[in-house]
Amino acid sequence: MKQSSHRTAFVHDFLVSYGGAERVLESLIKLDAEAPIYTILYDEEAMKGRFEGREIRTSFLQKLPKSIRKRYRWLLPLYSVAVESLDLREFDIVISSSGAWSKGIVTRLRTFHIAYLHSPMRLLWDANERYLDMIRAGMFGRFVGRIYLSYLRVWDREAADRPDLLVSNSEYTRERVAKYYRRDSVVVYPPVTLSEGSAPRPAREDFFLVVSRLTASKGIDIAVEAFNKLRLPLRIVGDGRERARLTASAGDSVTFLGSVGDAELVSLYRRARAVVVPSEEDFGMTAAEAVRLGTPIIALGRGGAVEIIREGLTGELFGAPTPEVLAEAVHRFLDGGSASYVIDPDADTRFTEEHFLSVMSDLVNRKNDDPIQ
Repeated sequence: MKQSSHRTAFVHDFLVSYGGAERVLESLIKLDAEAPIYTILYDEEAMKGRFEGREIRTSFLQKLPKSIRKRYRWLLPLYSVAVESLDLREFDIVISSSGAWSKGIVTRLRTFHIAYLHSPMRLLWDANERYLDMIRAGMFGRFVGRIYLSYLRVWDREAADRPDLLVSNSEYTRERVAKYYRRDSVVVYPPVTLSEGSAPRPAREDFFLVVSRLTASKGIDIAVEAFNKLRLPLRIVGDGRERARLTASAGDSVTFLGSVGDAELVSLYRRARAVVVPSEEDFGMTAAEAVRLGTPIIALGRGGAVEIIREGLTGELFGAPTPEVLAEAVHRFLDGGSASYVIDPDADTRFTEEHFLSVMSDLVNRKNDDPIQ
């Protein structure tokens, strides 16, 4: 879907694990089939052929030994330097897909840079103390950590001024961008690319489903504890550094499936009694996928979930990220009966890739004529 004779490049924070942001990138790069993808670190094995055939250009950190790259979170102090070192001088249009760093690329004066923002960095702005708790920083570590996070906030705020146009993935993200970056942005919902095709809908089964990276910020421990107490079957799709700890705390009713292919994921969505989203998401790709595939959702009623879920119709929202409140929402869902939850009437038009690419193409073609500041 080549848009013009202008040379285009895409930039993404990392290609080291696969999740919602990488699904969005898979759609974004359809805007130009010949454009290279720049990223700080690339793990071809972890991507499992997702970007096969595309030219991937990496930062100087890629030259580090693999044993160090695998522990990429310890390279945090180098990320701002690494993203600024990416050489984008040959391009007229740059589209960055940024949950943290890519918006901070340095471009030529005449280069038009659109930054698609998945979120302002939570570890800097509204979860900085929780981040220090997560890494179990001691007193001295917290002292040093606060100084470094303060420096990164200055960098992040300055980096957000560099793109010519900011695009947010939800109204919630747009509000966070306005608060922390003091800039307006255009809202373009991410596309849902999972499709059920023409196959008949299978019968619902009795299990609930979580689809998520297994990281501390995703609140999977809340879902595990709630379903341990409920003694209801919960299947968890995804992988991450918290998997061993979560597995150790899970009861017999909780099953970890690891990473699965798209066909199996669609099958799980369609057969699940409901999809559980236990954390605050800036958009919430899992919830959007469930809506598109006609599966009810039980989600924390914060962030992008309130823009996706029609409470009482396509799912239930719960008010606090605790096992007890989640369990209450599950009981409420069961008391209502699955027949009371309907397929979203706009399921075939909301979050479509066609709409996403059309709007993004229009923004690309705007160039510098009417930038939003």
